Amino acid sequence: MADGDLRDNPASRGQREGRDAESVAGDAEDAQESDAARRRRRAQFLRELHEAKQLRDRVQPRRARAARMRQQMRMRTFRW
Repeated sequence: MADGDLRDNPASRGQREGRDAESVAGDAEDAQESDAARRRRRAQFLRELHEAKQLRDRVQPRRARAARMRQQMRMRTFRW
């Protein structure tokens, strides 16, 4: 169906507006669920990222020490 058909046919427009009103009510619930789900996925990702960094530090101690030294130097030269 082309866009012009929707503009010319008021019956199809009414059906579409009715669906939009129902979907707005459902979107509020979905937004809360999706927000909670997003936070859970983010927490899981951050846990796995932290675990991967710890593993990398154990496997490559020299590189990890150099990274710690660079971070300390950055913090020493940072102006508040």
